[in-house]
Amino acid sequence: MSAVLSTEESSAAGAPPASSLSDFWRSFATNKGAVAGLFVFVFVILCALFANLLAPHDAIEQYRDALLTPPMWAEGGSSKFILGTDDIGRDVLSRLLFGARLSLLIGFVAVLLSMLPGMALGLTAAFFPRVGVAILRLMDVMLALPSLLLAIAVVAVLGPGLLNTMLAIAIVAVPSYVRLVRASSMSELTKDYVVASRLAGAGTFRLMFNTVLPNCMAPVIVTATLGFSDAILTAAALGFLGLGAQPPTPEWGTMLASARDYIERANWVVTLPGLAILVTVLSINLMGDGLRDALDPRMKKLS
Repeated sequence: MSAVLSTEESSAAGAPPASSLSDFWRSFATNKGAVAGLFVFVFVILCALFANLLAPHDAIEQYRDALLTPPMWAEGGSSKFILGTDDIGRDVLSRLLFGARLSLLIGFVAVLLSMLPGMALGLTAAFFPRVGVAILRLMDVMLALPSLLLAIAVVAVLGPGLLNTMLAIAIVAVPSYVRLVRASSMSELTKDYVVASRLAGAGTFRLMFNTVLPNCMAPVIVTATLGFSDAILTAAALGFLGLGAQPPTPEWGTMLASARDYIERANWVVTLPGLAILVTVLSINLMGDGLRDALDPRMKKLS
């Protein structure tokens, strides 16, 4: 019985065996857009990690004699400020580099704070149907509100700030994980390896976290990857509205908010943070598509 159980637990009934790392990379690499997104995302991470070394100036230092200096390749530009300066003389390149660090931190923490309770609630809803009804109705109420509006409401209650921004984004994202994990768990509960675990005397919590949850992780990983880009966008939106990271903290949404009055006079102070958000979010979304195709062959694109 134990031999049968170990065989069954190693692979979900009817599902293909787990691919090795090389097989995963081979499948992921067939999506050229995903590979390009991965390299761009790694580049952004490296820029964020080594911002202290790469940034030519302090992110909040003001050069009052160089207000709205154009990028170095434009007329009136200076090699001292490669991407120019903003309306109070701060170096745009330095703020973009430190802003990448903050935006990635917000995305990572928000995804973690939403994924962990979301998985726990989803498993609870699948294994305890009576409690699950109440959980699902609460998630339906949260999903009935636009995500950005709900995030604004949460920040309005908690107050603006970096930590509250992370909490607001996490709260908004919890329902997607709850519904996804519940649906995946309900599908797994009908399979033979779960039945075999029950017959072997496995307890409820062992079934939840050791048997069922590992076989639900592929869609969760894809959702978390795409949720990372959503978190960055939401953080930028909250920062633009003045509800996210507060000045003078360098954050891409806050940079856009402070520069919106100069969109015609000094377009670089708006264009560059917007491009940073666009490129980062696009790279994460492309990478998420590749992960989806590699982790779940049934969802591969027909091309």
